[in-house]
Amino acid sequence: MEKHYSQEELLSLKDMCLAHNYSSFPVTIVKGEGCWVQDINGKRYLDMLSCYSALNFGHKYLRVELALREQLQELSTVPGCFITKEKVLFAKELAEFCGMEMVLPMNTGAEAVETALKMARKWAYVKKGVPVGEAEIIVCSDNFHGRTISVISFSTEMQYKKLFGPHTPGFKIVPFGDVFALCDAITPNTAAFLVEPIQGEGGINVPPDGYLNACLKVCRANNVLFMADEIQTGLGRTGFDFACDYEGVKPDVYILGKALGGGVLPVSAVVSSREIMGVFEPGDHGSTFGGNPLACHVGREALRVLREGNLSMKAYSAGVYFSNRLRNIRSSNLARIRGRGLLIGLELAPGSPTAHSYCEKLIEEGILCKEARTDVIRLSPPLIITNEEIDWAMERIERVFS
Repeated sequence: MEKHYSQEELLSLKDMCLAHNYSSFPVTIVKGEGCWVQDINGKRYLDMLSCYSALNFGHKYLRVELALREQLQELSTVPGCFITKEKVLFAKELAEFCGMEMVLPMNTGAEAVETALKMARKWAYVKKGVPVGEAEIIVCSDNFHGRTISVISFSTEMQYKKLFGPHTPGFKIVPFGDVFALCDAITPNTAAFLVEPIQGEGGINVPPDGYLNACLKVCRANNVLFMADEIQTGLGRTGFDFACDYEGVKPDVYILGKALGGGVLPVSAVVSSREIMGVFEPGDHGSTFGGNPLACHVGREALRVLREGNLSMKAYSAGVYFSNRLRNIRSSNLARIRGRGLLIGLELAPGSPTAHSYCEKLIEEGILCKEARTDVIRLSPPLIITNEEIDWAMERIERVFS
């Protein structure tokens, strides 16, 4: 029988045995259901983080759990060189959901970003005629697309890059929200523009109205791929199926992850047209677990839950209710509320205590949250949250800011 460990013992073991790549809050979570979790001491918390949008359906969502168990009884993993029904149908259904033609399944969001970067470079050489080895990809300042070597190479957050060089070349950085800077950065060698429709880790940064549409037109005029990283913003989080939908923008490439696995498995994918994704040939790319039957079956159910539960619409209405209540808080430390749907940022005024210190207070009050940069508190609860649960949270948020 396994030994019972106390919170203090687990914290001590964590410091000894786990790499110190996270600065953890002193909360050991042991159970979760719906929008709530429970720690090792029995205290309940309202989950306002949703594992950075991976848990859009909340904890222990029955339909997703049943799909997981159902497929486990049949088949979990086979090599990618064999066909499975689940992988084929997952690709078909996800392509239809996105209004695209082809899908390349992977595991994590960072893997999907790397996949898209490889695809864009090869497309530039094969289709656009860019000289081999000279393709450029344009990204935005304050971006967050993962933590692999290639991705941190074009980050503007110095901690992500420091002491991890040499960095991968071939990237240009322009200010987020500035379409004129994008115009100036494009050259005949530009393969793609990679952008988050709303920057999550960068501080819940919403671009100016019309920005995405203008960027799409610039890309079209210059034969440049418009690649939307909707890993955090996609699949209902912002009140639409995709954050790009706010401007009616259809990118050339969707990069998806997080909620695609229903909160129980890492599932990601790159979705595009046959003309673009067709540049991949056997041996160009692959993944041992990418597109495994278990992940694909769960991914298919996640898409069905999103559609049949009208969760994008629910996120929109809950987001309006939550944001309006937050805007009524009277505090000199709260500068403004930003975001869309249930991806909300509380921007702190200059001179206020740090977002991290506020998160510590909110966690003490029973609200799980995390800062995005030093001056923004991120609130992104499961899409199934009720107005009553939002009211419960508001009592505590108002108390902390008072």
